[in-house]
Amino acid sequence: MEELSKNFIHAFIEEDIAPGGQFEGMRVHTRLPPEPNGYPHIGHCFAFSISINAAAKFGGLCNLRFDDTNPEKEEEEFVDAICDDIRWYGFDWEDRLYFGSDYFEKTYELAVGLIKKGLAYVCELSPDEVKEMRGDISTPATASPYRDRPIEESLDLFTRMRNREFPEGTMTLRAKIDLESGNFNMRDPVIYRIKYSHHHRQGDKWCIYPMYDFAHPIQDALENITHSLCSLEYEDHRPLYDWVIENTDVPSKPRQIEFGRRSINYSVMSKRKLRKLVEENYVSGWDDPRFPTLRGLRRRGYTPRSIRDFCERIGVGKTSNSIEYALLEHCLREELNLSAQRAMVVLNPIKLIITNYPENQSELLEIENNPNDENSGSREVTFSREMWVENDDFMIEPPKKYNRLFVGNEVRLKGAYIVKCTGYECDEDGNILHVTAEYDPDSRGGTAPDGRKVRGTIHWVDSQTAVDAEVRIYDNLFTDPNPDVSGKDFTEFLNPDSLEILSNCKAEKLLENAEAPQSYQFLRLGYFTVDNKDSTPGNLVFNRSVALKDGFKPK
Repeated sequence: MEELSKNFIHAFIEEDIAPGGQFEGMRVHTRLPPEPNGYPHIGHCFAFSISINAAAKFGGLCNLRFDDTNPEKEEEEFVDAICDDIRWYGFDWEDRLYFGSDYFEKTYELAVGLIKKGLAYVCELSPDEVKEMRGDISTPATASPYRDRPIEESLDLFTRMRNREFPEGTMTLRAKIDLESGNFNMRDPVIYRIKYSHHHRQGDKWCIYPMYDFAHPIQDALENITHSLCSLEYEDHRPLYDWVIENTDVPSKPRQIEFGRRSINYSVMSKRKLRKLVEENYVSGWDDPRFPTLRGLRRRGYTPRSIRDFCERIGVGKTSNSIEYALLEHCLREELNLSAQRAMVVLNPIKLIITNYPENQSELLEIENNPNDENSGSREVTFSREMWVENDDFMIEPPKKYNRLFVGNEVRLKGAYIVKCTGYECDEDGNILHVTAEYDPDSRGGTAPDGRKVRGTIHWVDSQTAVDAEVRIYDNLFTDPNPDVSGKDFTEFLNPDSLEILSNCKAEKLLENAEAPQSYQFLRLGYFTVDNKDSTPGNLVFNRSVALKDGFKPK
């Protein structure tokens, strides 16, 4: 049953293209319809994947078409960003890039055709009056006093609306359908309104704009789309979609199919809410690594493959639901575990001095790059008398089962030697200045010559060749897994600890010339990516993409 629910769209398409089906002998054709009023996020990726994969599965085509019928919030910046993000995601629309605004003239002609058929009329009711007369689930809508306006009068007024003769909000064009319909979308919906707004592509050519419910089916039909795949909130709009197709002179008859939306917990997906977080400076921008936008995920270190894998795993269903963020992390962790170069970085450094190692001496050690990649080879790291280790890898009074540095205990320095902690020195305030140890010169590579067991292994960075770096540790942006549906202002659940900046980190020399979008596994710490905005050769900045520990538990 679960397998069926994941592929119900493909099942419908198979029926449609089979002998006797609606699209027998036709090539499957889908489309992506992003609105250029924000940056795409992980929920859009799920929707994109459905249309892209459906076309690919059946050897069809998929268009990229911007839904730019609302000029007030649309900007060229968002068009460019969406194109860049979708291309990064792995979709090539080739020569099939379209804009809804490209069809404004044809859409206008089709609206005129509806008026001529007596299926549309110019209405002078205000939005509030239309709402008052709409009725409810048990009461039909009240007819507009302009519903039976003569066809010639509506044609004249619609032309004058286009010619800028009326103020914004004074007139609309409404479809004449069914005031008694149980579906409110069919109760004479508005299909055109007056808006004196500059359009990002059309400039000031138009002052009347089609509503999405009218423009959407027309655009699909003009592009010969066979299957218009939409999220579930458009299910109630499907009768209007079909009505427009049946009653306008369009060249084809697409089929609309709806699917349940997917979101991730500890996030918000509403572009209005994401915009609020950006504009009110709760985050650093649309590319903040805590954001569910592709820009944010890219900057944090997510890869196209990991996101596509995530979308594949969550499947396609007829109901909307929220997915664990841990699954998205799991998909990235699986990929980086196989592909990421290993490196040693100390986030909270304290100095470790090997007192019996000769001063002014240094040696090169070979350390494996990635044990999961047989072709990754090894790298050389320097080892000398002084090095940096993690502050929490040393304790003065350790608890039981603490296997790291404390006076009298032995640990293995990753890929180097076994050392025994001999002491430490503090300043007058009790802060540890450095830790001392002695090394076993016969344990090169970390193996005790007499076979004694050493339980603890820690990472380190040679102080002579260490590179300074800033490391940013990210956590969930919200403290509530469902900040969108909590009944409170979602900003009340912003996590004050969602970003920790560590500015005194020490990295091995390997990372000196690291560039975005390179990802590394910092040994024992997690997977980290070079920040694609703030990092420079002289100022390295790394973002933690995902921790080593996998919090996802398959059900």
